[in-house]
Amino acid sequence: MGIIERIKEIEAEMARTQKNKATEYHLGQLKAKIAKLRTQLLEPPKGSSGAGEGFEVTKFGHGRVALIGFPSVGKSTLLTMLTGTQSEAAAYEFTTLTCIPGIIHYNDTKIQLLDLPGIIEGASEGKGRGRQVIAVSKSSDIVLMVLDASKSEGHRQILTKELEAVGLRLNKKPPQIYFKKKKTGGISFNSTVQLTHVDEKLCYQILHEYKIHNAELLFREDATVDDLIDVIEGNRKYMKCIYVYNKIDVVGIDDVDKLARQPNSIVISCNLKLNLDRLLAKMWDAMGLVRVYTKPQGQQPDFGDPVVLSADRGGCTVEDFCNHIHRSLVKEVKYVLVWGSSARHSPQHCGLSHVLHDEDVVQIVKKKEKESEGRGRFKSHTTGPDRIADRVKKAPLKN
Repeated sequence: MGIIERIKEIEAEMARTQKNKATEYHLGQLKAKIAKLRTQLLEPPKGSSGAGEGFEVTKFGHGRVALIGFPSVGKSTLLTMLTGTQSEAAAYEFTTLTCIPGIIHYNDTKIQLLDLPGIIEGASEGKGRGRQVIAVSKSSDIVLMVLDASKSEGHRQILTKELEAVGLRLNKKPPQIYFKKKKTGGISFNSTVQLTHVDEKLCYQILHEYKIHNAELLFREDATVDDLIDVIEGNRKYMKCIYVYNKIDVVGIDDVDKLARQPNSIVISCNLKLNLDRLLAKMWDAMGLVRVYTKPQGQQPDFGDPVVLSADRGGCTVEDFCNHIHRSLVKEVKYVLVWGSSARHSPQHCGLSHVLHDEDVVQIVKKKEKESEGRGRFKSHTTGPDRIADRVKKAPLKN
């Protein structure tokens, strides 16, 4: 029996099982088995060379955004509108067969936008080359899920389920669970809050399903069984997702208002070029890019080419800013002058741990080179010999 058949068999067993206090341990074990099988499904087959045709393209710019959606929802048209890159668009499905990149120039930054082929139900199992498409989206900073406003709301649930099946968690934060394997000592179970979804016995059964008998487990929040399985697997990626509803020009104003009020959602029309500027602004806020401008000593700030930082790509502190310019610059920094919203007064003397905000201006003051001749009154200004015996004696005074 293949992995896909075993997953379907376990899912059928979970559907047949009633959910109550007596069956929660059994359901927890079944969820752990499904997670293990899906992890095996993502691994390359044994004996394969690993080389094959994929969709991956070279990273470029300060951020990467992936377009994901069903066929014929307007992904290629949206790429052409935002970047100017020509992506083939037609009235039939699966027009785009490979990854097509484009560059968005927005707020002095360059954002790479990827037009991926449409995915269908069952993409997490490899249907329609869905596994390669989802693998590229994992390397992105955020995901734009393009949906058809005239279709049913079920498309959004189907796409979310397919992405979660391969380890993508959309608009979620990592669970506050500390987990560490040990060599001896058994399982140590602790919690700082009251747990309502799991208990000690259920956690032991899930860990035994993974053949883990020595570990340290600490719950800092009221987490569920799925959160615990995600922490044990350790290969989950938590990403921000914006739900983009296209083709709002073919539905009524009441439906548009309902879709626009949903969280993390925005409505657009590529045909009439409606609300594209609001989409770019929402995408910018979700990416959290920070532009920092440099100021040489005694000169005006350079507002032409900013240094772009991100919390997801290294961090936004002064130390990250210095490392972005050059790795050896951190050792030479004496202090930093900061102008902008992150400074309490302008300019503010800051250290390496100061967190920078968008559009801050930074001036780096380097340490002076140490002088080896001494300090203060012990500093020598003469070039003569150090020993008194070696000095040239002055001529005697004339009477």
